[in-house]
Amino acid sequence: MESSNLTPREYYAQIRANPARAKFGFGRKPALVNIDLQKAYTRTDLFKTAYETDPKQLDYVNELAELCRSKGLPVVWTHVEYMDSGEDCGVWGTRTNTPDSLQNIKHGSERAEFDQRLNIDFKRDVIYNKLMPSAFFETPLQSLLTFHRIDTVLLTGGSTSGCVRASCVDSLSRGYRTVVVEEGVADKHEIPHYANLCDMLLKYADVESVSTVKKYLNDYTPRND
Repeated sequence: MESSNLTPREYYAQIRANPARAKFGFGRKPALVNIDLQKAYTRTDLFKTAYETDPKQLDYVNELAELCRSKGLPVVWTHVEYMDSGEDCGVWGTRTNTPDSLQNIKHGSERAEFDQRLNIDFKRDVIYNKLMPSAFFETPLQSLLTFHRIDTVLLTGGSTSGCVRASCVDSLSRGYRTVVVEEGVADKHEIPHYANLCDMLLKYADVESVSTVKKYLNDYTPRND
């Protein structure tokens, strides 16, 4: 194992500036998957489980969502919320049992609500309640992507080291070109944030700036073949 005195942020910047591997690249048809942008994780003024990396994150997500809608592309939003018993959280919810614990994000609670700053089209967009880290695990996401003949998955949301990473690995594993939107993801601390951006960039996905993703979407020509 190599050793280094670089911080995760510095290491990520180094890898980002001098990529060691070729990109997967954008494919023929993308979908936007926004992971767990709910108050439990976005409202730092209300909940200690919330976090912020780029203060414009939700603005960027809104811009990407609007661009995708304008091109007839799927826009997906996931959130986590559980039964009163918390049993549907499974073993994931057994480590702690405090008001801020994962399994205590109850159906209909404020913590489960999407951030009010998001522009969600509740008639057109697709909303999934996911119970585990990956947006693919026991949700209809893959069936939706198959129906729309999607080959590229654009990921935003949080946390970078948790549900974004899990969704990224599952996306690649299912054969999708996967793009993590750099300014569109966030985490509680910069160490896991930048360490996992590095890991995804080196192994599982392309990590692209929001400006690069917007250019791709602006240039995209709708297709159904």
